Amino acid sequence: MRHETIHCTGANGVRLVADAYGESSDPHVLLLHGGGQTRHSWGGTAAALAGEGFYAVSADLRGHGESDWDPTGDYSMAVMRADTEAWCDVLDRPALVGASMGGITGMWTEGTRAEEGLEPASSALVLVDIAHRSEAAGVQRIISFMTGNPEGFASLDEAADAVAAYMPHRPRPKNLDGLARNLRLGDDGRYRWHWDPAFMSDERRPRSSVHIDIFVEHAKRLTLPVLLVRGRMSDVVSEETVREFLDLVPQAQFVDVQDAHHMVAGDRNDAFTPPVVAFLRSL
Repeated sequence: MRHETIHCTGANGVRLVADAYGESSDPHVLLLHGGGQTRHSWGGTAAALAGEGFYAVSADLRGHGESDWDPTGDYSMAVMRADTEAWCDVLDRPALVGASMGGITGMWTEGTRAEEGLEPASSALVLVDIAHRSEAAGVQRIISFMTGNPEGFASLDEAADAVAAYMPHRPRPKNLDGLARNLRLGDDGRYRWHWDPAFMSDERRPRSSVHIDIFVEHAKRLTLPVLLVRGRMSDVVSEETVREFLDLVPQAQFVDVQDAHHMVAGDRNDAFTPPVVAFLRSL
């Protein structure tokens, strides 16, 4: 399978990095991960999409993984939108698959473009365990984990223990190579998550869909094909929120993934990928 690393320039000159799988002549799909994650978080989805005849591009958000940190510490929705539009220009209106923060960015981008009278930047939108409204307690649990170890970890094993406590439903991995890709080793010999700490500053971090007044309007403006994928065990998207979203976006389709929590692709990649492939094929 063809695999290469590609680049794009986002807002404020930030260099964005992505892994591309498959043939560029195939239909394009852009995958955007959640806050605090990296492009490696999709659990093989990008490679699986390439195997099904798609050109799948899994990108690191600004300040995450190998993408640059913003020189001014700007992680607002305005620059996240600009980054998304830059990728969509490079990939010529791909289908956008966004998990959590990646999905929020997609919804914000398309909602504001519609408000401005612009055509959608993407050809379709897959929202992975994120909608117009999020449960505040679930969002706070994520924030607490992301900000819980500012001094980092003495070892990969210590980081693995923290992840196991955060996600007790997953078996603790024996091989920590995958975890290592989400950490960076500092000059002080400690491991820290592979994202810019400024991403979580109160002033310029992205908005979340706990800001329901804004995202209700964005959802109403969506005219492109939409698939909402929820983890059935999610503490971020409730069943009530799903019903509201399907009323707000009447063309949307919905899939509920059994035995999956908020990080659906990581929890049940085997159950997550097939309905996404089926949706993309139907476009």
